[in-house]
Amino acid sequence: MLHCSALGLALAAPAGTAVAQVGARPRKVLVVGDSLSAEYGLPRGSGWVALLEARLAREGIAATVVNASISGDTTSGGRARLPALLAQHQPSVVLIELGGNDALRGLPLASTQANLLAMTQAAKAAGARVLIAGMAVPPNYGRQYGEAFTALFATVAKAENVALVPFFLAGVADGPDAEAMFQADRIHPNASAQPRMLANVWPVLRPLLR
Repeated sequence: MLHCSALGLALAAPAGTAVAQVGARPRKVLVVGDSLSAEYGLPRGSGWVALLEARLAREGIAATVVNASISGDTTSGGRARLPALLAQHQPSVVLIELGGNDALRGLPLASTQANLLAMTQAAKAAGARVLIAGMAVPPNYGRQYGEAFTALFATVAKAENVALVPFFLAGVADGPDAEAMFQADRIHPNASAQPRMLANVWPVLRPLLR
């Protein structure tokens, strides 16, 4: 069964800024996401963003990671927060992981797409490369809605010629061990799912750090 992603209802404190620096003049990755990236319900340091830091260090890649994710955030919230984040951190790469909460709240797909488009354009205007993490919704949302929701991420990525992870939770929400990959709420991935989430991101993110 496909689990819904990024559907945290309660706001949680943003995950702390994470830093991994190797060598001089590191590149900077800004992660703007929701509960999937904010370590909701996980021990600090066990989420996929923390695992990303560790991998960068292990491979000797000079890059720092700023995790600006907030549980419960929507694309509208991310759009509102992004200008200040860009000015403060001046990232070389912006990873946008938002959209699941839009679906949970029944927000118009056109609004979600417009927000993702605006965030992508703002990041590019600030000189950053962009990676969009695609999402999907459970079958109970209906086939038509589900297909349209999934497609909007690819639509934005294609329109702006930016990188895309087609489904951030591939192998987690749609795999044979899906039940074992989620916390008790059946919404948020547990610690065992985090390496797989990073594995979905890494091959798309790595070329952007060159």
